[in-house]
Amino acid sequence: MRRREFITLLGGAVAAWPLAARAQPGKRMRRVGALMPYAANDPQVQTRNAAFLQALQQLGWTVGNNVQIDYRWSAGNEDDTRKYAAELIALAPDVIFASGSAAVGPLRRATSNVPIVFVVTPDPVGAGFVDSLARPGGNITGFTPYEYGIGAKWLEVLKQIAPSVARVAVVRDPTITAGIGLWGAIQSVSPSFGVELRPIDVRDAGEMERALAAFAGSPNGGLILTGSALAVVHRDLIIALAARHRLPAARSTMNATSPPPAA
Repeated sequence: MRRREFITLLGGAVAAWPLAARAQPGKRMRRVGALMPYAANDPQVQTRNAAFLQALQQLGWTVGNNVQIDYRWSAGNEDDTRKYAAELIALAPDVIFASGSAAVGPLRRATSNVPIVFVVTPDPVGAGFVDSLARPGGNITGFTPYEYGIGAKWLEVLKQIAPSVARVAVVRDPTITAGIGLWGAIQSVSPSFGVELRPIDVRDAGEMERALAAFAGSPNGGLILTGSALAVVHRDLIIALAARHRLPAARSTMNATSPPPAA
């Protein structure tokens, strides 16, 4: 089986789409690297990984039989993500599966030869990962869950569930293009909703907790949680803080594990 065909099967498995293709007997074990900027014991991430493995098996790829998967989990640590990207490339895999912009960026900088398939990566064109959605070019392709304009919809939904909201804390990772792009989309429509915005960086849990506590000290506040690897790592804390401070919240579905706090 040629490498391009294998990438197609991997991409289909990641998206859990039913494909008619089936793996063919090969002369050697195929090797997949998986760079995951989340915690290895995260229940939500493990559920997604189980679906990934199940879909691969349905397509004829069985771990230990004809495919080996080398995982690296960085739990949102930027230095570890870069280190693990280099480690995976050194293993000479047939293809690397990258979850999120935080994983794609280091891989892109480290190799232009190993094929990379990404998921949950908004605006891969704007991030410079691919040339275009129709013709990615280079060694990177994958699936994008949404474009940045959806950030404006999150603000609209927040105002619908809590019309009195006049101040909104936007929790984001400013080191990735999604954090910057979503902030810009929300900022562009905030005047039309009569809302004042405040960015809250998600990189440090302690600082984030202090910033949200200070923000909640004034009335009519709300919260928007944008998608990022760090938001996934800290989502339980963020949800708990929103509930504690009674902040009505809207968030990316990629971060969701429990109902949002009541308005």
